[in-house]
Amino acid sequence: MIYNLINGAAVLVGGLLGMLIGKFLPKKISNTLMKAIALGVMYIGISTMLTDANSLIVLLCLTFGVVIGELLKIEDGINKLGEYIENRIRKKEQTEFETSTKPDIATGFVSSIILFCSGSMAIVGSIQAGLLNDGSTLLAKSVLDGVVGMIYATTMGFGVLLSAIPLVLYQGLFVLLASSISSLLSTTAITIISTVGGIIILGIGINLMFDTKIRIGSFIPAVFIPIILSAFNLI
Repeated sequence: MIYNLINGAAVLVGGLLGMLIGKFLPKKISNTLMKAIALGVMYIGISTMLTDANSLIVLLCLTFGVVIGELLKIEDGINKLGEYIENRIRKKEQTEFETSTKPDIATGFVSSIILFCSGSMAIVGSIQAGLLNDGSTLLAKSVLDGVVGMIYATTMGFGVLLSAIPLVLYQGLFVLLASSISSLLSTTAITIISTVGGIIILGIGINLMFDTKIRIGSFIPAVFIPIILSAFNLI
């Protein structure tokens, strides 16, 4: 579990550094940085999704996952949680500079959760740590998440730090249940999870780049569909 906590701490430290740096960035640089981040996130998504996974199964996972996500109103729930925290934390009065350059906490919270949790490194690293006490994958992920969290927080603020909580809980679940989960996950399932996660990350990048409103939160269940299919020996 220590490796999982290190991962969460890396996000917090990186996020805090990003928020400190962001205060000194002019609007023009901040806007350009957001586009650069979007391109980087899109690259991560594309590189993650390029596997030999069966495209039909990936499409089915996305389809059923999104339907489940919309029925459960996951996106709306996450946004409401972020907005609630935002109203409790953010001061009532903000300068025009802050308002124009900082996305709301809900945006940073949702985007960061997906980015940090949807990749296969989170699942594989947690299983390695739980079964073999091998934290090498989670430590490598901590470095990556810390750097990405710092960059994200320069423009997306406090929501990035909050994402450390569900990240630790999410990965901690796999660490604690590593023995049972590992028996459910085939190599094919892990590959599909990676591909689906990459597609979701690409969606985050598209939202950031083009200011679109893809309901990324509703895609979250798609990551878990391969686990269910693998449990029933369907993949």
